[in-house]
Amino acid sequence: SKWGYRVPFDNRLWEVDVFDGDNRGLIVAEIELDSPDQEFERPPWLAQEVTADPRYLNANLALHPYRQW
Repeated sequence: SKWGYRVPFDNRLWEVDVFDGDNRGLIVAEIELDSPDQEFERPPWLAQEVTADPRYLNANLALHPYRQW
């Protein structure tokens, strides 16, 4: 399961998911951009970029939970 939060930063709304269960410890944040190359201010709490990593897709997290990596 996961808990979803909306966190405003720099006039943008970030969607932050905090996972529980077998994915406990994983927190994923995302924003909607108008284009892939659109620039945006990164919040200080933002860590590693995982957009291109398929392990973080919800379907893959269900099959291969974060705690088993």
